Amino acid sequence: MSRPLAPVMSAFRPIWRRNFSASTPVCGINKLCASANEAVKDMKGSSTVLVGGFGFSGVPLTLINAVRDRPEVKDLTVVSNNAGMPGVGLGQLLESKQISKMIASFIGENKLFEKMYLGGELSLELTPQGTIAEKCAAAAAGIPAFYTPAAFGTIVQTGELPVRYNKDGSVAEMSKPKETRVFNGKEFLLEESIYGDYALVKVHKADRLGNCQFRKSMNNFNEAMAKNAKVTIVEADHIVEVGEISPEDVHLQGIYVDAVIQSTEEKQFDKITYAKDPSEILAGGNGDAMARRERIVKRAAKELKDGMYVNLGIGVPLLAPAFVPEGVEVILQAENGILGLGPYPTPGQEDPDLINPGKETVTLDPGASLFGSHESFGMIRAGKIDLTMLGALQVSQYGDLANFMLPGKVKGIGGAMDLVANPEKTKVVVTMEHTDKKGNPKILADCTFPLTGPRCVSTIITELAVFDCHPTEGLTLIEHAEGVTVEEITSKTSAPFKVSPDLKPMQL
Repeated sequence: MSRPLAPVMSAFRPIWRRNFSASTPVCGINKLCASANEAVKDMKGSSTVLVGGFGFSGVPLTLINAVRDRPEVKDLTVVSNNAGMPGVGLGQLLESKQISKMIASFIGENKLFEKMYLGGELSLELTPQGTIAEKCAAAAAGIPAFYTPAAFGTIVQTGELPVRYNKDGSVAEMSKPKETRVFNGKEFLLEESIYGDYALVKVHKADRLGNCQFRKSMNNFNEAMAKNAKVTIVEADHIVEVGEISPEDVHLQGIYVDAVIQSTEEKQFDKITYAKDPSEILAGGNGDAMARRERIVKRAAKELKDGMYVNLGIGVPLLAPAFVPEGVEVILQAENGILGLGPYPTPGQEDPDLINPGKETVTLDPGASLFGSHESFGMIRAGKIDLTMLGALQVSQYGDLANFMLPGKVKGIGGAMDLVANPEKTKVVVTMEHTDKKGNPKILADCTFPLTGPRCVSTIITELAVFDCHPTEGLTLIEHAEGVTVEEITSKTSAPFKVSPDLKPMQL
């Protein structure tokens, strides 16, 4: 049961007292704080602040608002997956100019974030999502640096990402190249861990000892960040009596927590998305666009085999499970900490604590499990995922993938660099239209956009064709859409390819 807050604690680390002659301990630990303002009253500027949450799931809105109300706390380096939206969450700290630097994986639709970065008002270390999670988790474990396969062969490794612009649009500071090393014949890059001064995190339940429990997908970055910082401040939906959270249900142990406050902000949704009939899923656009989309989705569904663990990117890949034949069981993994991702909810089932990587409302399948983003990306990089399917801007003849940056546009890296980092164990399938909106081929001899990963794609599915892609032998056309000739495919493909002797119509 929830209970009223105890009086404000006298310090972040109260004293544990035990009467050793008694059979039960006498407890003097009380990490409960009367308000968010009280909890952050000693926060200093020019600090590194780790802020949990993914989309609006697990975002410590009450604590962020308390920092907003202390405008003297500025020149902050904030580590978070993104920076909220204008007027909400971290977006408020951008507006108040309290943040001088973001370490994030995604800008997304936050126009203020993008404008401040491109206009020279804000530094940004654009970092793969899984690398951010591991940077926080590694520091929490006392590990100063680690080698990762994610982002090898990209501009993250070579140091070609602008960190800060001048106001005239010229680059004031570039990222630094990463050290690389070969282990067991595979190339990795060195990433230094992130150490936080403060962590602002959101939990479902907490007690006065600081023991915490997460709910649904709200763990995401919160656990790793909470364990990392010098001072960790938690906001909880419910403050409960000691012992009410069963020992096996404590997801964040009190030893990591310095202060606990009651959350007072209403939870918000990013994108309320409801379940649709398969025929409705493909709706949108004119008849030709729907036909192209349907062909890609239905062919993509054929890649999902019984018993697979699969990660699906947003957009077309997420539509594929609706067209998997009955009797085929596929377990969907989401990088924000879900194994056993279910379909979209029906009205009334939507839950702000349960979203997919596209920030859409979802459900859980029976047998699902939940964990933090650091755990999720660990299973991804280790090759425990059988297949990942994602969209692309360009793919080269040898399977180089470019899907995160267009010239003049900055949206972010997200989790894709981790998802394609182990193609030896995880099959990478790309679904995309064969040409862009201007009719330019998207399958090229060499990608002209920045790479997400080198030589990682094994299958390309478009509305015209299906290609096998080999890292040294190149492309082989294995299927063609009905009514589409090899000559038409050749005219719309700017890369050489072989034609399989077993070329057949696209399998739908």
